[in-house]
Amino acid sequence: MSYEMETGNVSDEVAELCGRVEDFVRNVVAGYEHDPRRNSHGPSEELSLALKDLARKADVLTPHIREDGSHLTHRETAAVLIRSGLSPLGPLACNTAAPDEGNMYLLGKVGSPEIQSHFLEPMVRGEKRSAFFMTEPAGDGGAGSDPSMMQTTCRPDGNHWVINGRKTYITGADGAGVGIVMAKSDDGACMFLVDLPDPAIRIERVLDTIDSSMPGGHSEVVIDNLRVPATQMLGESGEGFRYAQIRLAPARLTHCMRWLGACIRANEIAADYANRRNAFGKPLVDHEGVGFMLAENLIDLKQAELMVYWCADVLDTGALGTAESSMAKVAVSEALMRVADRCVQVMGGQGVTADTIVEQVFREIRAFRIYDGPTEVHKWSLAKKIKRDWRKANEG
Repeated sequence: MSYEMETGNVSDEVAELCGRVEDFVRNVVAGYEHDPRRNSHGPSEELSLALKDLARKADVLTPHIREDGSHLTHRETAAVLIRSGLSPLGPLACNTAAPDEGNMYLLGKVGSPEIQSHFLEPMVRGEKRSAFFMTEPAGDGGAGSDPSMMQTTCRPDGNHWVINGRKTYITGADGAGVGIVMAKSDDGACMFLVDLPDPAIRIERVLDTIDSSMPGGHSEVVIDNLRVPATQMLGESGEGFRYAQIRLAPARLTHCMRWLGACIRANEIAADYANRRNAFGKPLVDHEGVGFMLAENLIDLKQAELMVYWCADVLDTGALGTAESSMAKVAVSEALMRVADRCVQVMGGQGVTADTIVEQVFREIRAFRIYDGPTEVHKWSLAKKIKRDWRKANEG
C-alpha cells in the first residue's frame, strides 16, 4: 500500500470497526466494480440491495450509527467513512452514501420520535433510500447555492400543508422511499418528510451527468399540490434554513471523507501501474515526471486527511462549523481533483478506460467540486466572514 491511512486517535472499538469496513470494501465490494448492474445513472436497485445484504451479513451496514441510534463522533465517523470510500460502491454497500448519510444525521438530530420511527429507522436498516429536495431550476430563478431564492411554496390547509414547485439535481429521487422537501411559507423556509413514491411528485427526467456512483442519478422533479400532514414538518414553519445548516455542514465533510477514500485507492492503482509498467528501459516510477506526480499525490492526500480530521474535531466541539466545513470542502475537493488527475496521467491510455476505477474516480471528484456548494461559493462565504470579523474588531 503506498499511502498509510490514519486511524484518527479513535477507540480500540472504532479502530476494529474501521478494519472490518476496510476489509469488506477491499475484498468484497471491489469485486462488484464491473458488475453489469451499473449504468450512467448509477447502480441499480437490485445491485444496491445485494450489496447492502452483504454488508448486513458482514456487520458493517450503517457502521456510523450505533444500535441505540446514537452516532459516532465526527472524528470516528471520518475514520470509518474514509475506508467505506475505498470503492465507489463502498458507501452504497455500507449505507454511508450521500444523500442518505446526511439525511439520517439530520433526522437523528431533529426528527420527532414519530418521524424517526416512520422515516429514519428504515433508512438506518438499509431498507429505504432517501432524497433531499432543495435545489431548483436556474431558469425559474430558483434556489441553488443561494437557498434564499427558493420558489417552491407551501401553504397550510387544515391539518395538512400543500406544496408546489420544481426541483432539480435531486440525487436518488428515482427509487427513493423517503423524501425531505424544502419549501417556503409566509414564515420562511420549511422542511417536510414524505413517503415516496407519491403521485404529486413527478420525475420529469433523470439527467445525464458526469458522475455515476449514486443510485437513481440526479432528477428534475415537479411537485404538484403535494399534501403533507402537519405532523411531518420538521420543527416549526420558518425553521427550514436552520435545519439545513445542521445537515449541510457535516454533510460537506462526509463527502470529503468518502472521496478521500476513493482517491487513496485510485492512487494505489496508479502507483502499482507505475511500478509494473516499463518504458524507455525502466519502470515508469523511475522517470521523475511520473514519480514526482505520485509523490505529490501523497502530499495532497495527507493534507486532505489532516483537514478532514481537523474539521471533524471542530464539529465535535458542538460548533456549527460552517466556516470550517467550507474550508475543508474547498481544500479537500481541490486537492483530490489534483490527485485524481495525476492518477489518470500516470496511467496514460489505461487511465481513461473503465478497466479500473481510476477514470470513474476522476469523474466523481470533478462533480464533487460542484455539489454541496462549488469552490467559488465557499470562498465567497469565507470572504464575507473575513469582512464581518474585521468590522467587529475595528468598528465595534
